[in-house]
Amino acid sequence: MDRVCNIDAKGRIVRFFTGIFAILTGFVLAILISQGFLSSETYWIVVAGSIIGGAFAMWEAREGWCIVRAFGIRTPL
Repeated sequence: MDRVCNIDAKGRIVRFFTGIFAILTGFVLAILISQGFLSSETYWIVVAGSIIGGAFAMWEAREGWCIVRAFGIRTPL
């Protein structure tokens, strides 16, 4: 299945910065967990999801392809 570019430059920029923010948030959470500020081990799931989701958003920005739009859902950007 070929991916066709389905987002414009504005959408790519928003996805890129969203990805950066998500990855940085994941790293901050990881530091808080490792230093004992957040005590539950289940927070590591949030860290993994944030970093993986951020990386995926940055990949979408690079490719110019949005999975949500590929399913036919119209997004405002």
